[in-house]
Amino acid sequence: MGGERQHYYGKHGTPQKYDPTFKGPIYHRNKSYLFYFNIVKCASPLVLLEFQCPTPQICVEKCPNRYLTYLKAHGTQEFEYYKQFCVPGFKQNKAVTEVLRDGDCPAVLIPSKPLVQRCFPAIHAHKGVLMVGNETSYEDGHGFRKNITDLVEGAKKANGILEARHLAMRIFEDYTVSWYWIIIGLVIAMVLSLLFIILLRFLAGIMVWVMIVMVILVLGYGIFHCYMEYSRLRGEAGSDISLVDLGFQTDLRVYLHLRQTWMAFMIILSILEVIIILLLIFLRKRILIAIALIKEASRAVGYVMCSMLYPLVTFLLLCLCIAYWASTAIFLSTSNEAVYKIFSDTDCQAVGKTCNPENFSSSSEFHLCPGAHCQFAFYGGESTYHRALLGLQIFNAFMFFWLANFVLALGQVTLAGAFASYYWALKKPDDLPAFPLFSAFGRALRYHTGSLAFGSLLLAIVQIIRVMLEYLDQRLKAAENKFAKFLMTCLKCCFWCLEKFIKFLNRNAYIMIAIYGTNFCTSARNAFFLLMRNIIRVAVLDKVTDFLFLLGKLLIVGSVGILAFFFFTHRIRIVQDTAPPLNYYWVPILTVIVGSYLIAHGFFSVYGMCVDTLFLCFCEDLERNDGSQERPYFMSPELRDILLKGSAEEGKRAEVEE
Repeated sequence: MGGERQHYYGKHGTPQKYDPTFKGPIYHRNKSYLFYFNIVKCASPLVLLEFQCPTPQICVEKCPNRYLTYLKAHGTQEFEYYKQFCVPGFKQNKAVTEVLRDGDCPAVLIPSKPLVQRCFPAIHAHKGVLMVGNETSYEDGHGFRKNITDLVEGAKKANGILEARHLAMRIFEDYTVSWYWIIIGLVIAMVLSLLFIILLRFLAGIMVWVMIVMVILVLGYGIFHCYMEYSRLRGEAGSDISLVDLGFQTDLRVYLHLRQTWMAFMIILSILEVIIILLLIFLRKRILIAIALIKEASRAVGYVMCSMLYPLVTFLLLCLCIAYWASTAIFLSTSNEAVYKIFSDTDCQAVGKTCNPENFSSSSEFHLCPGAHCQFAFYGGESTYHRALLGLQIFNAFMFFWLANFVLALGQVTLAGAFASYYWALKKPDDLPAFPLFSAFGRALRYHTGSLAFGSLLLAIVQIIRVMLEYLDQRLKAAENKFAKFLMTCLKCCFWCLEKFIKFLNRNAYIMIAIYGTNFCTSARNAFFLLMRNIIRVAVLDKVTDFLFLLGKLLIVGSVGILAFFFFTHRIRIVQDTAPPLNYYWVPILTVIVGSYLIAHGFFSVYGMCVDTLFLCFCEDLERNDGSQERPYFMSPELRDILLKGSAEEGKRAEVEE
């Protein structure tokens, strides 16, 4: 229930037998809510160690809706109602003290409400007073009257796991009331990205400069807004508390009432603004060259418009890879043997030891701790199979990396093949195939599957090594050996650089595979030496176009993020009553921002692949042809003029520097 393994533990945690005529346990039929005998005990430190609340838990048809103690219900007509919250099969043949000692029935029933298929006390505030149901106090079932604040304090002392669950539930509540607004925000991001791409098709030069100016203006507005908030909080009580003194707070709105927060935001945005302006000043000539290549890429995308939808195919295939990895990881993690441990409210030497629920009531541990229970703790084991589970999980992660990289490689080869067919068409668009994207996809699956698998394998090996290094680094954090830490840092840095290099090499190798159809090793070698022979052009175009595309992503994400911030914080007067009430307004805002970036990245990744493909084709065209009638250039005249001119200027500059 609710993602947990369904167990019913009878007296002393003894599992009940299954009825073969039903699909599930006989006591679980029509009982969909988990009821804790004493939920306050979930604040025990044992929960941190055993991931199990040390109180009996049963499945019930509905949560209790009244106050009732076992002492009051015993021997009255209300016991029939009370009995449904006792362990199944309970018979009233014991003394009251024995029933409470053995945990056959809860000591007290508290009005509860179902939440995520669990019964939680219905605590609410009425005129500033905490209440459960209609009462401000409750009986603990042992003859003592306690205030509701005791129940609240007990909940506050719950461990980190319960706090995480509570936080997750509140985040889940925020998603349930704001999911349609999140979808609207993502649709807006998709429309803006598509509109931006369409405008690039016809107004590439203007759009690039508009994008640059808009990014500068957006960052400038952000700096101005942070300064105004910083000034507004001057003299306000509690605004001068430092972030270190405040510590971590789940409600991020608290940080917005601190001057130091807005000061940090203002400094970060100012640094970004200065960096971008300086880069634009030093790269102004190279930006003109990059704009020419973007214009050519816009024409190529215009003739292969269905390429803009291909990221959806990649996304769906990646979802399948993630589903395979997650389901396999879950099956592996739950394939161990069930381990039972002793739980008790009192201090006892036997607490935490493993036990057998079938004979626990007759064991020496039970006589040592009369009020203890033998309950399910976790899955584990000491067999050969169980000891190999870590290796199986690592292999599962390796397969995930391999499949994910293969899906990405398939997308890169498909797009590269479609755009290469555009470049090598002498008469554009007459010489283009009818369906260039589908033709490229078919060629990739039919002829290049082995090359894609091999390139993905190399990258997956490096990635799984990085994961293992991170795991070892976490395990060795307590070590005081400085040489070991230095060696680990060097290894992590080296493999990070190796992964980046292999990604760059694979991307260009896939382009050469799409152009010539050669195997992976040959394509990688040819792509590497081709780039080295044109290293000046690579420096001019590759990073500059990446920088321009990054500005485009930041513009779209920043615009949608600012709109989401003002909407969900009720700062747009026209629709301030439309925005849903939230526990944490940063939940939908961050979701919209991350989703907008992924959407914008999907659209711009097509452009990025198009630019890289056209650039390699251009370099290959220069080496194979000379512009004569016998060997004419396949590039457009506009691209030839500006790229050759830019390359000549860069060559002269390099000679002067030498």
